[in-house]
Amino acid sequence: MKRWWRRGILIFVLLGMALLGWWLFAPGCVQQMPPAQLEAEAAKLRAPALIARGEYLAAVGDCAACHTERGGQRYAGGRVLATPFGDVPAPNITPDPETGIGRWSFEDFWRALHEGKGRRGEPLYPVFSYTSFTKVTRDDALAIFAWLKSLPPVHQPDRAPRLAFPYSVRSSLLAWRALYFKPGVYRPDPARSPEWNRGAYLVQGLGHCNECHTTRNAWGGMEQDRHLAGGTIPVQDWYAPDLGTQPGGGLAGWSSQDIVDLLKTGQSARGVAFGPMADVVRNSTQHMSDVDLQAVAVYLQALPARAPAPAPATYTQAASHAQGGELYARQCAACHGKQGEGAPGVYPPLDGNSSVTAPTATNAVRSVLLGGFAPATVGNPRPYSMPPFAQQLSDDEVAAVVNYIRQSWSNRASAVWPAEVGRLRHTPVD
Repeated sequence: MKRWWRRGILIFVLLGMALLGWWLFAPGCVQQMPPAQLEAEAAKLRAPALIARGEYLAAVGDCAACHTERGGQRYAGGRVLATPFGDVPAPNITPDPETGIGRWSFEDFWRALHEGKGRRGEPLYPVFSYTSFTKVTRDDALAIFAWLKSLPPVHQPDRAPRLAFPYSVRSSLLAWRALYFKPGVYRPDPARSPEWNRGAYLVQGLGHCNECHTTRNAWGGMEQDRHLAGGTIPVQDWYAPDLGTQPGGGLAGWSSQDIVDLLKTGQSARGVAFGPMADVVRNSTQHMSDVDLQAVAVYLQALPARAPAPAPATYTQAASHAQGGELYARQCAACHGKQGEGAPGVYPPLDGNSSVTAPTATNAVRSVLLGGFAPATVGNPRPYSMPPFAQQLSDDEVAAVVNYIRQSWSNRASAVWPAEVGRLRHTPVD
């Protein structure tokens, strides 16, 4: 009875917020710009240097990843972005006048990026990462807009979100925005170097790294005191690691060059990009300049040390550890080495690998089940891949070999149980 009473109160509060949000964010008429102003803006947007800069910045922001349906035309939308609250298809952002942003002014685009509001003033769902994009400067936003306006228009109508109630009531976002969104362009820290500030701007803003690499609460809000400290990506069920390189961080011991190499080629001496990060490298970071990649590395290296993690629970069944060792010797050692040392430039090491020793075994389990596929990049056009073992190994066997890897050599990570392997085996793959 108490549970239903609390749920009723919650729904009542949300509906009240929704009504207030409707009053504040009720869609209005689109403000029309005078013809002379429209013509002047259009001429400015045609500047080749501005368009070229916008193309680079759109790659840094990985805009195509969300706004391109698999097998579809770039930036024409349609890709369904799954959330714990329902599905939100990404919109068409080509300059088609009917179904895209052809009739948008720069002020419309700036409002979406900076304030998280649509052309008619409606609040946008935060699956669009305006919580990070708000930090982008007007000059950079203008360049991105110029690039998008230069694309061939694609006539592809947007699809409506499929969200559960009360999340389907768009104006209920008032409450979410009040709690988790603070608009504001990035302000450089005068106490830091220009290189650190550039890295902070890219990581916090256009690169929107926090959107995956930070824990979210039940309402989908980022826990601000855990900036870049790692978290499970909702619905996708991949673990985005802690990006700290100081003691206790998920990338502890990584050098600046290790970070640059991974972002540039998808592979470094400390590990490879796989899962969702492989797509980020393929579509975005490999196209970044060396100067910007180094700035990102400088910023990540300056993240504070983390508190020591509690001692992990070990898998104490000796028979299972022996089984894992046998499976490793038979299936893994030929590539990753008998001592988990890997093969430099070819196969990643498993001893001390941050993906192996992460707080959760999710990534290690899914790599065994689905295989490991590093991105093909200009710097590494033919990467070696790891085959999937989902059809060959049972849940018990996958748990055994993953536990063996996570608790051998210098690794001292927590155990995974066969039931968790079974759950991850049936996680949908985008």
